[in-house]
Amino acid sequence: MTFEDHNPSSTHPPLPPNPEDEQFARLRLLRSRRVGISTYKRLLIEHGTAQNALAALPEVARAAGVTGYEICPEGVVRAELRAAHTSGAQLLHIGHPDYPTSLAELDDAPPFLWLLGDPALLARPMIAMVGARNASSLGTRMARTLAHELGEAGFVVVSGLARGIDAAAHLAALPHGTVAVQAGGVDVIYPAENTKLAEDIARTGLRLSEQPMGLQPTARHFPKRNRIISGLARATVVVEAAAKSGSLITARDALDQGRDVLAVPGHPFDARAAGANMLICDGAALIRNAADIIEALDPMDGTPKQPALPHTAPPQSAKPRRTLRETAGLHMTILKRLGPSPVAEDQLIRDLAVPSSTVTPALVELEMDGKVLRSPGGLLSRPV
Repeated sequence: MTFEDHNPSSTHPPLPPNPEDEQFARLRLLRSRRVGISTYKRLLIEHGTAQNALAALPEVARAAGVTGYEICPEGVVRAELRAAHTSGAQLLHIGHPDYPTSLAELDDAPPFLWLLGDPALLARPMIAMVGARNASSLGTRMARTLAHELGEAGFVVVSGLARGIDAAAHLAALPHGTVAVQAGGVDVIYPAENTKLAEDIARTGLRLSEQPMGLQPTARHFPKRNRIISGLARATVVVEAAAKSGSLITARDALDQGRDVLAVPGHPFDARAAGANMLICDGAALIRNAADIIEALDPMDGTPKQPALPHTAPPQSAKPRRTLRETAGLHMTILKRLGPSPVAEDQLIRDLAVPSSTVTPALVELEMDGKVLRSPGGLLSRPV
């Protein structure tokens, strides 16, 4: 029986797919070396089925200059499925009715998610809340208050199970529903100090991860995790964040995904508030309570709306600053224009019909995020 056959009312996890299932083959394809989400999608389109894609993968690797390539062994996938069954984790694939629509519409949506807890929470409206790990007592109190009030208003609070703001938000939202997105395997609790909280979330909320069972998280897994946090939610609320922090990466992801970013202001002398204050200066809605968050959501379609900001004409000598919404829109426009085939930067600028002084800084930001590759000769492309 595959996950499609699972009865949501059952308290037992579904039996894992077997080697003959297309779902098994897809998981094996995704777990193969050098196969990311873009490559996974392209191989399925080109070869029709995962079985065909697996058969073609060694030759595809050879053509790319990779010798001695071996696809993920069946035993590795079987071990992952056994570990999931032991933990009570459920496998959810993109295209399944329970897969959250807001996440499925992303270009880099995870093909598979492992779930521990109540999948029904994925159908409810969600708000992401992120912030500093070394949060102040005032910051954690604000996170608890916001999460509790949002829960009472019917929202599920999404966060990353980190210490500080994440943990405070999860704990306050537990009675109403909370989703923890993990950077490692869904059965690996990190940090260890949040073990009891993670166990409570698995009982009354939901933990999920795109990573294989048993994977210990490393630094590179957290930015990937962040896009899922923002992708699940209608809006992302930042409560305390340093000028350079994972919370601001989540905020950037939210904007690139077409979501809104909201921020709680902090004292100018507190470095933990610098990132949130910067977001507000750049046009993010200032949040004082849960009512401000709910007011920023469009009641007609449930998507965040850009709050009206006072307009002040910039001085003659100063360049107008782009708002967060404008920056995100330019990033999305650039990424839509680019593909795997390199394009000259000047040609891209002509196609966009946007001044080079505006496009160049945006390209630098996208390069730093790893979303654009620059080749010799000023050629630009998107990573495959």
